[in-house]
Order: sequence, then structure tokens, then C-alpha cells
Amino acid sequence: MELRRFLADRSNLFFVLILPLAMVAVIGWQFGSDRSGAPVAVQGPGGAATQALVAGWEDAELGVTVRDTPELVQEDVSRGSAEVGVLLDAEAEAAWRDGIPMELEIITGSSSEAPAVAQVVRARAEAVATEEGQVRLLETVGDEAEARAALDDASTLVPPAQLLVQQPEDPVAVAFEGVEQFDSGAVAQLLLFVFLSTLNAAPALIKARRDGVVRRTMAAPVTTAQAMAGLTTGRVVIALVQGAYIMLASSLLFGVRWGSLGVAVVVLLVFGLVAAGVAMVIGVLVDSEGAASGLAVGGGLVLGAVGGSMVPLEFYSDTLRQVAQLTPHAWANEAMAQVQRQGAGIVDVLPQLGVLAAMAVGVLVLGSLLLRRSLARAM
Repeated sequence: MELRRFLADRSNLFFVLILPLAMVAVIGWQFGSDRSGAPVAVQGPGGAATQALVAGWEDAELGVTVRDTPELVQEDVSRGSAEVGVLLDAEAEAAWRDGIPMELEIITGSSSEAPAVAQVVRARAEAVATEEGQVRLLETVGDEAEARAALDDASTLVPPAQLLVQQPEDPVAVAFEGVEQFDSGAVAQLLLFVFLSTLNAAPALIKARRDGVVRRTMAAPVTTAQAMAGLTTGRVVIALVQGAYIMLASSLLFGVRWGSLGVAVVVLLVFGLVAAGVAMVIGVLVDSEGAASGLAVGGGLVLGAVGGSMVPLEFYSDTLRQVAQLTPHAWANEAMAQVQRQGAGIVDVLPQLGVLAAMAVGVLVLGSLLLRRSLARAM
């Protein structure tokens, strides 16, 4: 009955199959991008300095666009189509020809990536200017072609200086070491949407109670525990199918690594039992389908936010981390992170599975007792 009711509502296919993958893509593209190909807008007289700097920035894998006026560069930066804008004037070109330091006007955008891109622009400009100075110095004993050839030979024969920077170990960096662009977001969205879709059983249970479906079921030789098991199993099957679909599709489309699939499915199974139990409790305590839907969506989003399905738990303070431990999402996120990033086995995530199993037993027993009391009052 649960499965047939779920499939009868076509809108469920969008929220279960399409929206989670869309969110995985958006989060991955937003937080997983790097500076490669970062857009830079440049405006200059078009002389030797402009050409050399543009070539240098392109060699640094920056996406350079040459504009005709400074106003167009400012417009690109203000609209976000360029992370950094660079303006060269005639004085900068003259300084380049005379071999003296020149000044560039750099306009930095407001995005989080802009300061890093600006630093790449500065560093590459200094490197190009230094190389040009070396060529000019070598030209005193030969022509430009010989000077550049000698400089290339020197860079090949003489190993460049190396700078080793050591800094205190960052726990967050260690936690996310080796994590690919879409990995973390895929885990978070998997748990968030599995929980939300499972909570949709609450309005369905209210409708079944109102239409007398549950009462007729209980008139058969079926106990309350068996009825709860049937209702729970339907939602858990849906959760497993949805979870398996998200894991498979994200692996094929975005290259997400899930570690041991068997362990991940076990975590998802226990997590689905908790979600199904919460849905049953809401479906018994609330008599309005609209109120149940609002409570399911709102409560699911709040629990997901607190439990690390919107912001990774590694960024939480110690106090907020303790609060997050009250949600099933936090334990499931911790278990999935260990499986995905560290290749953990079933033994390694037993603590998280134990807590989730205890939560599942608690809400399922509570839902069974509440359903029995509700049916006794109706009779």
C-alpha cells in the first residue's frame, strides 16, 4: 500500500530522483571550483607590455579577456563575469620600454575567489617583468633571440630555488584531504533528501487513518507492531531505492566516490529506519495533512541543517557539535564521511550505527504505542 501510494503521486519522482542530483551539482560547482581558468579582464594600449602580460596570465591558466575601455573592465568585475580587472596606461607601457618598474591598477571583485586570483595576477606580472629584465641584460652581449635562448638554457641547467612552507596542521584541511569536488555535497544531499522523502509518510498515514485503511487493517489478525512494520518497510524500501539511485547517478555523472558500498547501504538502512519512525510519530500525533507536511519539511530541514547536511560538521564549534549529536543526521554524516574518505569498514562505524539503531528503536516503539492508543480511542 505504501509503495503504490508513493508511485501514484508523480511529483514524488521529481523530489526523489531529480532534485537531489541537481543540488549535488550546484553545491559541487559552487564550493568545489578552483582558480584554473578564473576570468580576468584587461584593458591597455596594446603595446609590448600588454601583450607580454596577457601571454603570461594565459600561461598561468587564467581566462583573460581584453577590453577596449576601463569602463568595460569595471563593468565585468562589478557583474561578476570577471574575478579581477587590470588596467594599463601609456605610462606603464613607457616604463616597460625603459626597463623601469611600472604600475598596474588591479580591481578585485567581491567573490571569495577574487583575492586568490588577484595574487596570481600580481605574481605572474612580477615574473614576466623579471624575465623581461633578464632578457634586456643579456641583450648587452647579444641579440634578443640569443638572449632568450640563453635564458631558456639557464632555466634548464640551473635548478630553480625551492621554498618550503610549513604551518600548523589544520584539522579541517586534514579532514577534507583528498576529497573531490562533489564528494562532500553528495553525502549531505543524500541524507537530507532521503530523510525528507521518508517523512512524507506522515501525511499518507493521516489520510490512511482518516479513510479507515488502518482500522480495517487492524481488524484482520494483525498486531499493531506488524502494522507499524508494514508501514515502516514501505518507506525504508523507498529510502533505499532513492539512496542507491543517488549514489549510482552521482558516481556516473560527477565521479563521486562512496567507499565501501555495502557499508554505506547499511548506514543508509539504519538512517532510513529512524526517518520512517519519525514519520510514523508525526502521522499519529498530527491530524491535519497540511500541518503534517509543513512539520515534516520544516523539521527535516532544521534537523538536516543542525546535523551537518548543509554545512559540514568539521566547521562547527565544539558547542554546536554537541548539539548536532542530538540529530540522526550528525551520526549518519560522520559514518558516511569515514566510509567515503577513510575507507572505513563496518566495524569502524559501529558506534554511529549503534546510536542510529537506538534512535530507530525508540521512535518506532513510540510510533507503535501512539498508533495503538489512537486506534483504541477511535473504537
